[in-house]
Amino acid sequence: MSRLQREAQGVRLLWGGFWSARIIITANNYHIFDQLQEPTAADQVARAIAADPRATEVLLDALTALRLVRKQKGLYRNTRLSGTFLVSGTPHYQGDILKHADNLWQGWSQLDGVIKTGNPATKVDFDHRAFIMGMHNIAYLIAPEVIGAIGMAGVTSALDLGGGPGTYTLEMRRQGAPSVTHFDLPATTAIARQVAAHAGVPDGITFRSGDVLKDELGTGYDLILLSQFIHSFAAEENLLVFTKACRALRPGGRIAVQEFPLHRDHASPTQGALFSVNMLVNTPGGRCYPPSEIRSMLRQAGFVRASSSLVAGNSLTIASRPKNTKAPRR
Repeated sequence: MSRLQREAQGVRLLWGGFWSARIIITANNYHIFDQLQEPTAADQVARAIAADPRATEVLLDALTALRLVRKQKGLYRNTRLSGTFLVSGTPHYQGDILKHADNLWQGWSQLDGVIKTGNPATKVDFDHRAFIMGMHNIAYLIAPEVIGAIGMAGVTSALDLGGGPGTYTLEMRRQGAPSVTHFDLPATTAIARQVAAHAGVPDGITFRSGDVLKDELGTGYDLILLSQFIHSFAAEENLLVFTKACRALRPGGRIAVQEFPLHRDHASPTQGALFSVNMLVNTPGGRCYPPSEIRSMLRQAGFVRASSSLVAGNSLTIASRPKNTKAPRR
């Protein structure tokens, strides 16, 4: 194969990425992997999911090519990967985030118009529960490492701000914080309560509903966590949130901001640059922020000793409210 042919093939792999993505999303929508915990024929799967036999077989063969399914003697079965992450009810299930990806598909299909106008996509049938539970799918796998890196020593009262499914709320409590408050919009708080109930919520967790841009956050916290939160907002909105957080902390208290990694050039690594497009499609002003910009905003909000590190593949920035100064006002 010539250099030109290899380069052309590389371009095709880039634009053809949506093929495999759509196949996996559709298989998840039909709970295909739930049917393949034992060797099963294509026609049996088709009957179980009330789908066309020919179409089901073609889909199963494609999943086999993607190494999510094994095919032996005409029977299909999950691989270790799909059996671990894509079967409903399993401990490490990732199907909710795939349902959310189906929501995102609608918005991303409007990217041409978004680029022309600068406005987010419209007419998207958004499944809020899939979004929040998808965040739980992701956070569940890394929360122990992230909270361990932040450290709960000396933390008596913590706030999980924009806490989503409450995954980090539960982990802060598990790692020794006596009192943890979960704060988010009412619809999200209702889901977080369900997640906590399913996990066997311990004493010491409080759920509070509100709008972070409009409402005060309380006072006297030793730690405030914002995990995968600020990318939904414009810089001036994040500065407002950080200023409120500084007021809500006791003197010497800490703020921890976890985000997707992004370098100063805003163009690498790939995950952060592409996720900024996701925020372009779905929010009026959101984007990913490199740690240097996060630290700058924190300093403007009144924080000191801001430092950043890479934890569980994400950037983690921690700063402190000064011990001997009044809380900032905005």
